[in-house]
Amino acid sequence: MTSLDVVKSGIQRLYKSNPKIHISVSMSHPKISLKNEPVTITGVYNHIFQIEETTFGSPKRHTLQYADVLTNRIEIAELL
Repeated sequence: MTSLDVVKSGIQRLYKSNPKIHISVSMSHPKISLKNEPVTITGVYNHIFQIEETTFGSPKRHTLQYADVLTNRIEIAELL
């Protein structure tokens, strides 16, 4: 099992058991900057997963890649 498979299965497990997580993201394209913010995992797919956050009041969805978790551009507190 590769590192990417471990990340995928961890996110899938969270999605099924407790989709409300805390995430830190710092990416410039697309521009996403979250620091230990509560979000909800709304979808888990082959190469991406989708989250929804309400940092500025209205719900906003973002699509993220599993590989960004491996490169530490995304940190999920519940996976540590």
